[in-house]
Amino acid sequence: MSGHSKWHSIRRTKGVLDQRRGQLFTKLARDITIATREGGSGDPEANFRLRLAVDKARAANMPMDNIQRAIDRGLGRGGSDAAALEEIYYEGYAPGGVALLIEAATDNRNRTASDVRATMTKNGGSPGEPGSVSWMFETRGLITIDLSVKRLDPDEVMLIAIDAGAEDVQIEDDIVEVYTDFKQLAAVRQQLIAAGLPVAGAEKTMIAKTTVQPDTADALKAMRLIEKLEDLDDVQKVYSNLEITSELAEQFVSG
Repeated sequence: MSGHSKWHSIRRTKGVLDQRRGQLFTKLARDITIATREGGSGDPEANFRLRLAVDKARAANMPMDNIQRAIDRGLGRGGSDAAALEEIYYEGYAPGGVALLIEAATDNRNRTASDVRATMTKNGGSPGEPGSVSWMFETRGLITIDLSVKRLDPDEVMLIAIDAGAEDVQIEDDIVEVYTDFKQLAAVRQQLIAAGLPVAGAEKTMIAKTTVQPDTADALKAMRLIEKLEDLDDVQKVYSNLEITSELAEQFVSG
């Protein structure tokens, strides 16, 4: 069972993504700003990371004015302070021994570290030292295909993805997740688009080498902690090695 799409579905079902659209736009803008600065270009055609960030923002119906302002900030236009914005990873554990890798984008390390530490401590987690859990994760490219847009045989889509260079393919309902070597993300994405597949998004992700299944009580506590961490303004994403089953997802949503 794919943890990425399962977690996204849970958040969507609970209405979290819609309720906090303003916060979502802030996170997307930071992605765009950092991608622009790191890639050295405000042109999505010449900066693949920026293209991914812009595509994701458009999929969330982020206004073009907001997107352009984020690009301008990354280019240092108008006295913007993009240089102060940096990517940081925090590590730790949730209840049940669930490993957490927390990706943040911040202009104030002390504030973000304090918020992350306090959230973990108040919700049964424990902060970890750098390197304590990062070794459990691998960087991968993730391409999402939405079969609700265009009805195709999931098995056929899987074969096309494998031929395009996918390392793994996960299918859940109408969502197909294609995992690739991160360096091959752009090439695989282009091949899938050329094959006529409804590519809904592409991004960098971190995949746990192995997953854990703590008892239900601890698993639910871990999911609540992950949700609270993702709701922090400076946190972009939270990766975990928790195996989320359908039964667990249903209990979390209903609870």
